[in-house]
Parts: sequence; structure tokens; C-alpha cells
Amino acid sequence: MFKRKKTWFPKKILWRLTIPNMVVISIFIALSSIATYNTACYLADDIGTVQLENQVIFDTTLFQYILIFSISAIVASSLVHFYVTKKLINPLQELINSTIRMKKGDYPTPLSSSSTDEIGQLTTHFNDLVQQLKTNQENRKKLVSDISHELRTPLSNLNGYMSALKNGVITGDKELYESLHGELNQITQMVNQLDQLKEWDDIKNQKFTEKETFQLNKLVQQTVEMFRWNLNEKEILCEVSMDTGKVHASKKDIAQIFSNFLDNAIRYYNGSETIVIKGESRQTEYLVEVTGPGERIEKSDHPYLFERFYRVDSSRGKDTGGTGLGLAISKEIIEHHGGQIGMFSTEQLHTFWFTLPTNQ
Repeated sequence: MFKRKKTWFPKKILWRLTIPNMVVISIFIALSSIATYNTACYLADDIGTVQLENQVIFDTTLFQYILIFSISAIVASSLVHFYVTKKLINPLQELINSTIRMKKGDYPTPLSSSSTDEIGQLTTHFNDLVQQLKTNQENRKKLVSDISHELRTPLSNLNGYMSALKNGVITGDKELYESLHGELNQITQMVNQLDQLKEWDDIKNQKFTEKETFQLNKLVQQTVEMFRWNLNEKEILCEVSMDTGKVHASKKDIAQIFSNFLDNAIRYYNGSETIVIKGESRQTEYLVEVTGPGERIEKSDHPYLFERFYRVDSSRGKDTGGTGLGLAISKEIIEHHGGQIGMFSTEQLHTFWFTLPTNQ
């Protein structure tokens, strides 16, 4: 059980705020009392009809009452200030305790906050920070697990084949070399995507240097032709309907996004419907959609499809999924071009789409 370490930091602040205010309040009340006392004495003395003995009694009584009221006011105001300040500073104690827990590697539960002042905003941002750090930690663990899993299978296969070839257990033929080549391609693809993801992280706040103006509909049609052999081999019909439209973007990156969409549509194809590719030129943007049949994607998975290393297929078989980086990279590219990206599905028909501005 985590033992909470006591810290006196908020109490120091509490007294540092309370004592100066008590001094200031005392000074102002004392000055006000002295001014009131002198004014009252002066007015009573100015009347001229009060006897000297009565005047002394009046001055003494007045002084006593003013002293009592002043002390009462100082004590009451100091207590109120102490209570209010303590109530304001208490969240700092919770923040400090939570920070100490974070330093020990433990992620604290979210702190409650009902106020909207600066401390309330600080608490809210702190909760968001804790959640973000927790999510990042989980993603790092998942990243290591995914990478090790993705690399283990092809490397084990390669090692097995190479050992068998070395020991003369098997002899090389065309099918074997094609299999080895496929394993190497899988490793190469993953390393390249990891490299590209790092590159996008490095240039997040930079502008593109290789933008050009081109016909997006022609780029899409050219990319479809690159997949024509694969489509014909799997006997998948593909229908393309593209409006004419120009965009100003990185041509190779946009081609990569569309290739990723179409590759996923072919890889996860499950049904008999036609893969439909649409391009619609709007007033300020160009919309591209790729729709095809596939296994059902639960709604709970939709918000995470474009996150890094997220995969709907929990089994992570190499024949049923990639590295989980393609859609994440696509999202990075589109957002840096000022566009949007997303998906929606109806039963087993899925549509992945992206938009690019046309007024740049």
C-alpha cells in the first residue's frame, strides 16, 4: 500500500498568506479606530456643555468599546481569511501528493474539482496531463509488445529456413524464395513505416517543402491501375467515379494515403460487393471515399482506428493485419495539409474518406 508522505508546503503558503494579511488588516482597523476615537472625542469636547469628569468617563468608555470592537474585528476577519485561504489551498495539497505519486511511477486517480477559478483549471489540466501520460505509457508498452510480435514471426521463419538450407535439410526453389522474400518485405515495410512515423513527428511544426498543384482525380485513377493486377487476381470489381479537381499538396504523400485505403479495402475484402471509389469536388475542399465490404467493425473501435498501432484484429495475425501504422500516418499527413480524415460503416460495408482544401 502506498504510504502518503506528508508535506508542509501548502501550510507554509497558508501562513505566509495569512500572517501578512492579519498584519495589514490589524493596521487598517487600528488606524480606523484611532481616527474614530479622536473624532468622537473632539466632537464631544467641542459641544462644551459636558463636564470634565464626564468627558473623561466618556473618553475612557469610548476607548474601551473601540478597543473591544477592533480586536473582535481583527480576530474575526483573520479567522475568516484563514478559513477561506485554507479552503483555496487545500487542492494544492492534493496536487502535491498526486505529483509525489507520479514521481514514484504510480498514476493517481483524477482529482475532484467543482470550481472554475485558476486552481480549478490547474486541477483539470493536471488530470488531463495524468491521463495523457498514462495513455502514453500504455501505448509505449503496447508498442514494444506489437513490434516484438510483428518481428518475431518473420524472423523466426527466416531463421528456420536459413538453418534448414544451411544444414541441407531442404533445397531452395522458387516457392521457398518467394516465401522468404515475403517475410523480408513484411519486416522492411514495418521498419519503413516506423521510420516514416518518426519523420512525421520531427516535422509536425514545419511546412511542406514539396507541395505542388495537381489533378487529384488523375492521381487516384493512376493509383487504382497499380492495384489492377491484385484486384483481378482476387476477382474483385472496382468502380471509380471522380470529379475533376485540383489540390495543392505533397503528391507522393497523398498517393500513399489513397494506396493505403485501397490496399486495406482489398486486404480485408469479405463479400461480393464492388469496391467503390468516389471523388467529389466541393466549394472549398475535395472529398475522396473508398467503400468496400469487410468484417464487421464494432462502433467501439471506430474512434481508435487512426491511432498508432491500434488494430481491430486482437489476434494480430500477419495475414489479417499490418502494423497498425498506415492509418495513423495517413491522419498525420491529412491534418498537416489542413484536411480531415475519418470512416463510417453500415454493417459490413465500410467507407474510409479524407478531404483536402482546394482554395490554397
